Order: sequence, then structure tokens, then C-alpha cells
Amino acid sequence: MSNSRAIIDNNDPDLENNVPKSTAWKDFLALIKIGIVNSNLITTFTGLWLALHFSGKSFFDHLDLIFYTLIGSGLIIAGACALNNYIDRDIDPLMDRTKKRPTVTGTANPTKVAALSFLLIIIGTLFLMLTTVTAVVIGLIGVFSYIVPYTIWSKRRYVSNTVIGSFSGAVPPLIGWAAVDGNLDMMAWALFLIMFCWQPPHFYALAMRRVEEYRAAGVPMLPVIKGFKTTKRHIYIWVAALLPLPFFLPELGLPFLILATLLNIGWIATGIYARKFKDDIKWATLMFVYSLQYLTIMFVAMVIITLL
Repeated sequence: MSNSRAIIDNNDPDLENNVPKSTAWKDFLALIKIGIVNSNLITTFTGLWLALHFSGKSFFDHLDLIFYTLIGSGLIIAGACALNNYIDRDIDPLMDRTKKRPTVTGTANPTKVAALSFLLIIIGTLFLMLTTVTAVVIGLIGVFSYIVPYTIWSKRRYVSNTVIGSFSGAVPPLIGWAAVDGNLDMMAWALFLIMFCWQPPHFYALAMRRVEEYRAAGVPMLPVIKGFKTTKRHIYIWVAALLPLPFFLPELGLPFLILATLLNIGWIATGIYARKFKDDIKWATLMFVYSLQYLTIMFVAMVIITLL
């Protein structure tokens, strides 16, 4: 509840719905960060799909379960994102990518935004209650970890905020799996770890691109506090941490293992290749774009391989 986060905050300008002309609907989509909701639903669906597949359950016989899970997950993620906007409305005016949010421009009343946030979380929880208790608990843990440990506590205080926020961003595939099987197979935790380790290099690259904005807002992101050289080293370390994780998904077979390994090596190779530009921002941009493609290909491939 993607820092991808993934409830990915991911406060990702490339995922958020930034619109030049305001309407009530566009303001709503901006408040809930519709791009972030959609990206998290991809990982939620993958967890759900794999749980159905490996438990021998028919997809079409469980359309109601799928509906409850995706709607419930989407709503609690949307609610958490809207609450994040409410909490951050004091620092958002200081950053170019967030200064047009409805909570900053005044087109959305802060009190109403807070009320909407809790309403979405409550309705989403009710939908998840139609699945399993485990899915409800995991969903609420994700919301809590995004709002309290990340947004309220660590985001403005500690350079480790990205890692702390990565916990909530890794929750969606667990929700999807738990909605089918509350026992949470090892595969479910492997999906969680992939999402957890993916987020720091993704957001460190983003933070490098937006370093001056974070500096102006007083948010202690890694490149602001430690500089680009240290940030690059941390990106490589987190990408390296992804290398063994596909081996915890042997049920997906050798083709997936090869693809995932190539994606991981390709991420590192992209960083090495991009050094030739001798431009830190261009380097960060390439790494950021690769991270987005990486996540999409990885999780879509998991679904496709089970269809073959």
C-alpha cells in the first residue's frame, strides 16, 4: 500500500492523477490517487489469482469473491491515500508535484476529505469482511502502517522513512491471497518480499529526481540527507536483494525464474549503463522508468504463466 507504497504512496507523481482543470470527479480521483490505487490492485489481483490457481479453485466460480476483494482493497487504499493528502496538506504547497492537489488549491474542504477517507476505509473493510478475517486484518494493518508509522511518524523525521513505508506497499498481494486462503502460503510471503524490496530502489530513484522539492519541504529522503552517491549504492543493494526472491516461487516454473532473474540483472545493468551519461538525474530517471516496467512485467507474467 506502495511507500508502492503500495498502499503504495508511493507519493508517486507518475502514478497520481494530476489534472489541469478541476471538476468534482477529477478532484476525487486526485484525492484518492487513482493511479496508485490501480497499481496496487494489480498486485492484489496477482495474489488472489495465484491463490485460486494453486488451491485448485475455479476463477469463474468465485467471481463474487474476486469482486469483494478488489473493491474492498481499492476502497481502503483510496481512503488511506486521501487521508495522506489530508495530513500532508501543510507541506504539499512546497513541492511542485503536489501543490495542485485539491487539499492545497482549496477545491476540497479538509474536514470533508478526512471524513471521506474514513468512510472509504470503513466501506472497503466491510467488503473485505465478505472474504476472510485474515484479509480484513492484513488490510487494516496496511492502512495503519501507511498512515501512522509512515505518514505521521517517520516521513518527516527519519531517512529510513522509505523503508518503513515499504511495509504498507507490500501488503496488497497478501490481501489478495488471504481473501482466498487465510493460511498464507510461502508464495504469498514471497510476493510480499518482492514488493517490499522493490519499493526502496523505486522511490530512491524518484527522490533523486525530486530532491530539491523534498529538500524544500523538509522531508529527509535519502538523497537529501546522504547525497546521490550513497543513494545509488542503496539502490543497487535493494535490487540485489531481489535476486534470490524468485527462487521462493518454484511453483511458477523455470520460465518465470529465468524471466525474473533477467529482470533483476537487467535493473542492475541499466544502472551501470546509465553511468555513461554522467548525469545523476538522467540516471535516476532511467532507473525509475525501469522500476515501473519491472513491476508490471513481473506480476503480469505470474498470471500469464499459470495460463500456459
